[in-house]
Parts: sequence; C-alpha cells; structure tokens
Amino acid sequence: MSSRVHKPGEPQQWADLIRDCVLCPRACHVDRMAGQLGACRCGARAVVASAGPHFGEERCLVGTGGSGTIFLAGCNLDCVFCQNCDISHPPSVRAAGREIEPEQIAALALGLKARGCENINFVSPTHVAHAVAEAVAIARQEGLRVPIVYNCGGYDSVETLHRLEGLIEVYMPDFKWADADAGRRYSGVSDYPAVAAAALREMYRQVGPLITDARGVVVRGVLVRHLVMPGDLARSREVIDLVAAAAPACAINVMAQYRPCHRAAEYPELLAPVARRTVAALRQYAVDRGLVRADH
Repeated sequence: MSSRVHKPGEPQQWADLIRDCVLCPRACHVDRMAGQLGACRCGARAVVASAGPHFGEERCLVGTGGSGTIFLAGCNLDCVFCQNCDISHPPSVRAAGREIEPEQIAALALGLKARGCENINFVSPTHVAHAVAEAVAIARQEGLRVPIVYNCGGYDSVETLHRLEGLIEVYMPDFKWADADAGRRYSGVSDYPAVAAAALREMYRQVGPLITDARGVVVRGVLVRHLVMPGDLARSREVIDLVAAAAPACAINVMAQYRPCHRAAEYPELLAPVARRTVAALRQYAVDRGLVRADH
C-alpha cells in the first residue's frame, strides 16, 4: 500500500493509479489520462449508461424509494455469460452512455436522492473507482447523506479499496468462482478466487456485517452475491466457505437468476439449467456456515 496519506476522493490521489493503470488487479499499465485503453476499454472519464430508481435489487436496498442506481459502462471482467453485456461489453464503451465528469456524476446522485432513493448504488464501479470516489466526495460536500453502495464484480484491488475507505457505506461484491480455472475460462482472469477473497476481507474490515435501520433498509455493511452456475462450475459450496472465512456472519444472496446470455452459446456447458433444489440447498449451506441470507 502507498505510504502517502490522501484525503478520500481527492483527485490527485487517483491520478497516479490511472496514469500507469493499476486501478484494478489486471494492472494494465496504460496511461488512461492520455486516452490509452486497457482491458476495461475505458479512459479517464466514466461512462454512465443510465441512472434511476431501481426496485429489482434486494429488499434491504430497495425500501420504499428504490435503490438509486448509476450504471457504469465497461467492466474489468470478461464474463462470457454477462447479463448486462450491452452495458458492460458493448462494441464501444463510449457509445454505451455518456462520458461525464465527476461533478456530473455527483449531480446525478443528488438528483436520485431528491427523488426519494434510499441509497446511491454504483453498478460496475471497479474500473472507474477514481471517478466514483471524486463524485462521492463532491456529493457529500453538497449535502448527500444516504449510503453509497459499491456494487462490483469482486475482482478489486486492495490498494484501491484502501483509498475508498470512508467514502463507501455498503460493499456489494460478487463472489463468482472458487475455481481459478473457471475464472480464467469464463471471466477472463486467472486469479479470481484469491483476489476476490482478499478484496472481501478488506471490504469487511472497513464496514463490517450488514446493518439495517428500523425499516429493514441497509445503512452499512457487506452483502455478497453469488450466482449459482450450471453444473456447479463455480464450486458454490467452496465459494460459500471462502466468503465465511473472509467475512464471518456477513450477508449473502445465493442467486438463482442464471440465464445464458452474451457469448454463453459458445460454451455448451453454460446452456444447462440450474435446479431450484440446488439453489435451496446452497442457501441452507450458507446459513449453516454462519452467513445471513439476503435473497428475500
């Protein structure tokens, strides 16, 4: 970790990470400040695909006002079954939305709060964490007082997470794979389990277990998502074991929403269905390991 002490959200603390980009664990070492593109295909500015109240998230995020989602185009993973591929893996990231400055992202967040949203939910923020951090700092200065949700794929740099400390109330990472070979084949990275476990430990250190208010709406903590894959390709029980070890008693949503999208047809093993009884058994296993169900 860098020995420099930075104020959270300070632009200068992020410039060094994207000038020779090591913002995420891919460490592409491209100069995004000069317009070079790495694996995420995103330059120095974030591209916002859409923003609005979302009522399809977990109940503890939605409340009565909805979760104020800001969908960010691009991704640092390359999941061949991606269900948001039109946003995460478009032919051109810039064409998937509006390339805007942190001040404009802050204005979007403040607008969502004014519409009654319970939180501000940044979807796929990892590759533009620098812009998210600056936007959150600006919005806080302008009076934003709802929780910030960091809704990510789990493939996050501990150094970047250190720099986000104090800006994020709710971390909501995926934990996709316990099998490194599956991570390489289906998400394009060779070290997913180890990286995701280290990132989860850091997230949990910062914000701890999930805490909700009297209405059952989240105010702080970690909520892990795990999508059950066909044929147990993710090794889901091992995923749950890794989550329980990295973040004891945290909340987890073991999800049954898998459907073959994007390039899944190129992989016959991804076309099989996931049985409901398999998901039910995994949800019970998570409880048995001391985790808290967040699928309802």
